[in-house]
Amino acid sequence: MKITDVRIRKVAREGKMKAVVSITIDEEFVVHDIKVIEGEKGLFIAMPSRKASDGEYRDIAHPINSSTRDCIQSLILEKYQSTIEAAAVE
Repeated sequence: MKITDVRIRKVAREGKMKAVVSITIDEEFVVHDIKVIEGEKGLFIAMPSRKASDGEYRDIAHPINSSTRDCIQSLILEKYQSTIEAAAVE
């Protein structure tokens, strides 16, 4: 699996959610609405989710193992940081 595109949309309002991201996998499959969130220990990603009838949120799409999640998170956060740095220069 190779992530072939990462698109960052910064969130304009203040708060813990910093951006919404779409990734393309192998130029064939897209996952929208991945969130970049500022937590107590720094930035992390939250996969797209939906509120279930019991009030809990359940991921709609997510990696099966932690190494894949770490790979996706690292790539997204690197792209987010470069987007923030580029915007600061403009």
